[in-house]
Amino acid sequence: MYDIKLLLEQTKTLIIFRNLRFEPVFRTYTDALEKIMIGDRINAVEAYSDFIFELFSHSDNLTEYILKLVLEDENLYTLKKGENKPTGTLLDECLANELEVLQEISQIPCEDIISKLDFKGFLPHYNIYQADFSKIYADRIHSISEFGYGIYSQYHVFVIKEGKITPVEYPDSIRLCELHNYETERSQVIANTMALINGKPANNVLLYGDCGTGKSSTVKAIANEYYTKGLRLIELKKKQLHEIPAIVETISKNPLKFIIFIDDLSFTEDDDDFAALKAILEGSVSSTASNLVIYATSNRRHLVRETFSARQGDEIHFKDTMQELLSLSNRFGLTVTFQKPDKKVYLDVVEKLAKQYELTVPTDELMLKAEAYALSRGGRSPRVAKQFVEYMAGCEQ
Repeated sequence: MYDIKLLLEQTKTLIIFRNLRFEPVFRTYTDALEKIMIGDRINAVEAYSDFIFELFSHSDNLTEYILKLVLEDENLYTLKKGENKPTGTLLDECLANELEVLQEISQIPCEDIISKLDFKGFLPHYNIYQADFSKIYADRIHSISEFGYGIYSQYHVFVIKEGKITPVEYPDSIRLCELHNYETERSQVIANTMALINGKPANNVLLYGDCGTGKSSTVKAIANEYYTKGLRLIELKKKQLHEIPAIVETISKNPLKFIIFIDDLSFTEDDDDFAALKAILEGSVSSTASNLVIYATSNRRHLVRETFSARQGDEIHFKDTMQELLSLSNRFGLTVTFQKPDKKVYLDVVEKLAKQYELTVPTDELMLKAEAYALSRGGRSPRVAKQFVEYMAGCEQ
């Protein structure tokens, strides 16, 4: 039998899961319990309603939600485990006690709480279920290299905002099964990614080729496909390349594996961001970690926009400078080329996408319209094929 007063006192002594005290659902829940304990019936009813409002914004099951908070919490215990450091007997003892408290407080039936409110009107109920927090948490810690902790256990795609790694709530949901043709090109990137995931040496990758050939989609689809194996993606804009050392410092001890993704990469001759990328590609001590790789896409093979006037400059050793600029792409360990498709490949992509979208238009008619559409859009590409098929799907609907 639970003792509400004792449980409330114990929640105030949380050490490992101290952050939970300030989470809205947990805070309003314990606030309602406290008002019930002191007999403040009127305010207790309001506090209970506040709690239900917060809970229902996420779930109708209190046990499920508190367990989710526990599993996703970033704390001193998960940080030690993530770095494969010993936690010690005292910290393990603290963890066991706190998990027991959180398990018990998450499984108080709503009927018991409502009966103490002595309220004649309607009050919504919540669900609970029996769960062994200690066992579930131990299983999660055992697989921390796949699930991660904190924001990395909740999301798998991130961007940089105001210098901080920020999760993307609704990333592009493209999957590998939705990408057609270019299997040879994608297989190289997938193999390199699997090496990273399995803790083997992996290369930084440059995906080079024409617009709309699926370079960016390949990287995003790989991130979506393998996030359950501990893969995370951090997308950078070119002007944020100077953030790389700080990102490396933040994630280098994380048990997960990371792709730093730079889309549509190119530089001008005097670009200050050039040095930031060059440092990590060359293996600068402050810019490398075994759990991350750089994946960049570009329409330019040499990445640097070169002008004729640059070749007529007055620098004494300008050839050395130009060679350094033009060789940046060679600093990537793997370069994968996505070439513009010919007519046969383009129409094959259209046909596969048509089946995926379940188009009913006759194949001959579809092919004629697809070719006309490509001509009107300035050329063939997988992107144009997808735009055409989506257009046709919209017309059928």
